[in-house]
Amino acid sequence: MPRKTKLICTLGPATETEETIGSLIDAGTNVFRLNMSHAKHEWA
Repeated sequence: MPRKTKLICTLGPATETEETIGSLIDAGTNVFRLNMSHAKHEWA
């Protein structure tokens, strides 16, 4: 049975490594959003 919920994860300075993002993808993340309140625009 397909999952009816979607996972939305927020990316910020604490989750910027490829390993962390890969883990979130493996966990089933459907959508990522960027948290820019604690980061500079150059980070994005």
